Amino acid sequence: MENNTVAQKLEALVKLQSIDTKLDQLKKLRGDLPEEVQDLEDELTGYNTRLTRFNTELEELEESINTSKAGIKESEKLIAKYNEQQKNVRNNREFDAITKEVELQELEIQILEKKIKEAGESIEKKKEDIADLQNLINERNEDLNSKKKELEEILSDSQEEEQKLNADREKATKKIEDKLLVYYNKLRANLSNGLAVVSVKRGAAEGCNIIIPPQKIAEIKEKKKIVIDEHSGRILADVDVEEEVQEKPKRTSRRKKA
Repeated sequence: MENNTVAQKLEALVKLQSIDTKLDQLKKLRGDLPEEVQDLEDELTGYNTRLTRFNTELEELEESINTSKAGIKESEKLIAKYNEQQKNVRNNREFDAITKEVELQELEIQILEKKIKEAGESIEKKKEDIADLQNLINERNEDLNSKKKELEEILSDSQEEEQKLNADREKATKKIEDKLLVYYNKLRANLSNGLAVVSVKRGAAEGCNIIIPPQKIAEIKEKKKIVIDEHSGRILADVDVEEEVQEKPKRTSRRKKA
C-alpha cells in the first residue's frame, strides 16, 4: 500500500468515494425516518416513565386513604372506650380529662376524613391524567409502528445492495493508507454533500465550484502528488477534459477595385 503510486492512490480514493456516494443515496431514501423512529422511541420511553410514576402516585394515594380509614376506626374505638370510662369516673377532673381525649379523637377523625376527601379528589385527577397519557402513548405507538413498518420496507428493498456496497467499501479501504483514509473520513464527515474526492470540471472543483488555477490543474493531470483544494480541503483526483470549440474568425472579402 505504501509503495502504491500517486495515480493508484487516487484511483483507490475515487473508487471509495463512488461507493460512499451510492451508500449516501441509499441513506437519502430513508430520509429522516431513522431519526423520527428514534425520537418517537425516546418520547415513548419518557411517557412510559411518567405513566409508571403516575401509577405509583395513585397507589400511594389509595394507600393513604386506607391508612386514614384505619385511623378513623382506631379513633372510633378509642372514643367508645373513653365513653365507657366516663361512666365510672370518680370526679370532675377525670371526667374532663376523658372528655378532652374524646374531643381530640373526634378532631383526629375530622382531619382524617378531610385527608380522605382530598386524596379522593387527587385520585380522580390522577386517573384523568393517566387516561390522557395512555391515549397519547397509544397514538405515539401507532405512529411508531407505522414509521417502523415504512422504514423496514425501505431497508428490505435496499438491504442486499447496501450489504454489497459495505463489503466493497471494506475492500476499498484496505487499498488506502491509514493517514489518507483518516483524512478522507474526517473530510467527508465535515462536508454537507459528502464529496471528499472530486474532479475538476470546466476549471472548477466539483462539489464546491471553486475555480482552480491552471498551474494546479496541471499538477492534478500529472498525478505526481495528492493535490488538495486549499479552500474546501477536497482531494482533487482528476481533470475532466472538455474540448472547447472555438469559432474561427470569418474572413472579410475584399472589394474589387473598379
